[in-house]
Amino acid sequence: MKNDSYTFNFYNFMNKKMYVAIILLIAITRATFCQETSAGWVKYANSPVLGGSTFGTIFDISVLKEASGYKMWCSWRNLKSIALSSSSDGFKWSNPVIALSPNSGTTWESDINRPGVIKKDSLYQMWYTGQANNQSWIGYATSTDGRTWKRMSVNPVISPDVPWEKVATMCPSVMWDEEEGIYKMWYSGGEQYEPDAIGYATSEDGLNWKKYSGNPVFKNNPANQWEQYKVTACQVIKENNGEYLMFYIGFRDIDYAQIGIAKSKDGITGWQRHPLNPIIRPGKNWDASAVYKPYAIFDGTKWLLWYNGRNGSVEQIGMATHEGYDLGFSLESIIEPDVSDTYNVWTDKGELYLKGTENTIYKVYGIGGTTISEGTFDSTITINNIPKGTYLVSLVNGKICITRKVII
Repeated sequence: MKNDSYTFNFYNFMNKKMYVAIILLIAITRATFCQETSAGWVKYANSPVLGGSTFGTIFDISVLKEASGYKMWCSWRNLKSIALSSSSDGFKWSNPVIALSPNSGTTWESDINRPGVIKKDSLYQMWYTGQANNQSWIGYATSTDGRTWKRMSVNPVISPDVPWEKVATMCPSVMWDEEEGIYKMWYSGGEQYEPDAIGYATSEDGLNWKKYSGNPVFKNNPANQWEQYKVTACQVIKENNGEYLMFYIGFRDIDYAQIGIAKSKDGITGWQRHPLNPIIRPGKNWDASAVYKPYAIFDGTKWLLWYNGRNGSVEQIGMATHEGYDLGFSLESIIEPDVSDTYNVWTDKGELYLKGTENTIYKVYGIGGTTISEGTFDSTITINNIPKGTYLVSLVNGKICITRKVII
């Protein structure tokens, strides 16, 4: 039922705690194409940057930035192989060439994909997904030039051998932690078609791995509709302050995927989701059906994020960028000056008002990114009895999106 104005009560969401008067400190973001991005991310207009009719489906990548430019290892579905492309700027890429092919000498590498590549000293190291008979494992190879690879074991280095991993371990994201002197891996486990959650393992040599006993370390949050089904295929970065930043896929259902970010102090526990997740959503053309497998690098002035977008059955690699290093977890950095009188958020006598036009979608987010309330309205909503806390309230209608920070 639609009304020009109605009241929403928060008792059902906040367990009937004591309520207090509202003190609202607000600023507004600019109007953006926020149906496709949020939190300062902007899709690159000339995407896709790799794939299409010439090569078929290109998906799930890993990228390194070197002195001479960028190297990208991508999954090439038509050839069941991992291919290498290069770029001087990260935007324009060379044609892919095969770097690692299926291995008929083993029983688990009929299809090779989903690489994670690092360079330690002068050696490239790749952990990759091998697939056969509707199962997935993780293998390990090394290279001196990034194109010619030597497998370091005939057996997988990570296999699905505990209940939550079901039939698949895949999508490795690996780093060498210089301070601790160990390799750290975040990997996906669960179903073969799309895994369910993210696990963690460590190794001293990159070959022999010890899985974390508390796996999985990152699971879907059913309270967030956009990732209520699964989370998977992450990239993890250790920041200069010692905290860990994760880019990941969230699945609303088996077919609809979006991209979010989270952070943790130790890379294992206490993951805080970004309050404006998902940061990348499907668009209207080449990535209209879903967006998958993010990989991000900070180039000194901005973030470059590559991802595979799907339209129907075709996947290609596109890009998004974010100016500056701060991704807005502290909330203040995503707030910008007021630019709209048509869509607004304000308070009066202890009540919160949301102003919009017909079919305006509103969402109220908790500090950890959990959706507290959402719905659609036509003119004005009055919301009262909100307990103490910090929230974000977003209003979306067509191409208009504003977000306000609410401190109660």
